[in-house]
Formats: sequence, C-alpha cells, structure tokens
Amino acid sequence: MDERKRESIVAYLRRRMVEFGIEPEDIATSIAADQARLREVRFRDASGNTWDGKGAPPQWVVQATSAGQSLEHFAIDGGSTRDPGQRAGVDWRNDPFAGTKLATNKIGGAGAA
Repeated sequence: MDERKRESIVAYLRRRMVEFGIEPEDIATSIAADQARLREVRFRDASGNTWDGKGAPPQWVVQATSAGQSLEHFAIDGGSTRDPGQRAGVDWRNDPFAGTKLATNKIGGAGAA
C-alpha cells in the first residue's frame, strides 16, 4: 500500500472515531479483550468456529459430536503456528485439477453430472 493511500485511510478512520466518540484507548482495550478471548480458545473446527470449553457447547460442537466426531479432534494444541484469529486457508497452487473442467464446474450448476 502506498503512503498516500495509507494516510488517506488513517485520516478517514480518525474522522469516524471523532464522529462516534471513540478514543484510541477504547480500541486498545477492545483489541486486548479479543486477544485474551482467543488465548482462552480450546477447540476450533475447520471453518474457524471456536469454543473455550466453558458453558453449553455451541451448535457446531453439538452437531459434530452427535455425528460421532470426538471433541479431542477439535482440541487446539499449544504448538500451532497459525494465527488464532485467522481462518484456515487452502493452498491452491498444487491443485491437480486447476484449469480443468472439474475446477470450474459448480456442484448442481450447469454442466454438472
């Protein structure tokens, strides 16, 4: 991002913060609370849904365990290198179907078998 574009975005955000009465300390507090919440996460599914293991389990946990999946399957180990706030991605660079009909057809769409 070039410097002019960055400065334009910063100026816009500062105007909006003034408009809504948001102080920089409010943002810092919110970020710290989000980070603390993410540190407490104990379970995560492939879609990025999380649960701290406290209270009633969320619907995604109930559905998965009802279907026979173990809760330990979703446990987050301490050695994960992925950013906890980032959803899992797919590396399509090694897709064997890239550029083929299989890569472009939508399930249930036109041309699907």
